[in-house]
Amino acid sequence: MKRDDMNYEAGGLDDTLSVADRKLRTDMRTRDLVNQAVASIPTLGLQRAAEFLAAMNVPAEVAVRTLVYPHRRRAN
Repeated sequence: MKRDDMNYEAGGLDDTLSVADRKLRTDMRTRDLVNQAVASIPTLGLQRAAEFLAAMNVPAEVAVRTLVYPHRRRAN
């Protein structure tokens, strides 16, 4: 295994993605915002969490994947 391969956070990604298709997590700010939004779902609801991510300029693709499809989230 190459050193870069060890940095991939594969937990929760579709098994159909090859290692080459997976992207390294490089944006820690987005990670933190997504984590905040996911943690707020039980108290604020999905709509408010989505609005928060949109207001914080998190790409819609990322917001939908993380809020609507939690099994597709990357492991921390």
